[in-house]
Amino acid sequence: MARLLLIEDDLAIRTPLIRALRERGHAVAAASTAMAGLRDALDDRPDLVVLDLGLPDLDGRELLRMLRAVSAVPVIVATARDDEAEIVRVLDAGADDYVVKPFTAAQLDARARAVLRRAPGAAGTPEPTLVVGGLRVDPRSRQVTLDGTPVELTPREFDLLHHLAARPGQVVTKRELLTEVWQIPYGGADKTVDVHLSWLRRKLGESAQEPRYLHTVRGVGVRLEAPRTAG
Repeated sequence: MARLLLIEDDLAIRTPLIRALRERGHAVAAASTAMAGLRDALDDRPDLVVLDLGLPDLDGRELLRMLRAVSAVPVIVATARDDEAEIVRVLDAGADDYVVKPFTAAQLDARARAVLRRAPGAAGTPEPTLVVGGLRVDPRSRQVTLDGTPVELTPREFDLLHHLAARPGQVVTKRELLTEVWQIPYGGADKTVDVHLSWLRRKLGESAQEPRYLHTVRGVGVRLEAPRTAG
């Protein structure tokens, strides 16, 4: 049984959704405003948050940024905004998935179960710290260090680095990164991968011209590997 927090101000949506999710075996709490939802997320520590974007006191994307600053709880965004640019923005802001209104409880339940399966430690065994050269990626604390120095990453940057660090020496395509890290189809949004790789390189103290860990394979993808020692 998963503990879900539904942040939704529309009573006509909230009430039947709570009932339907409970019938599917979830424990469901609800909040009707952004600030109440933030408080409940921090106090009650749910397994997953379902977040409506159109809240009365604060835009849901702003709440998502506030939540991501203090918590790694998985978030599914519920939105009536179905254009690709908006979907990319909420995923880049730290959402794990999204559903477009109107949606059914069955659809939300399936997406919630999929997100929870991908969450660190979902199988009951803590995911180990990944070590590639001087780079350490801890999925439990979602912290990264480089040669012992903490590296401050956004949630999306962490997810990107974690995916690559779990496959050291392998070339990972943009198609795979968009599907597995962003959960969106490959297409015009592939530029977002380039942008995040650029940000990640900067924080790791390297560049595409002088790579240490992140190596672009032109026309294919990117490979993360430990720097080679001189001599």
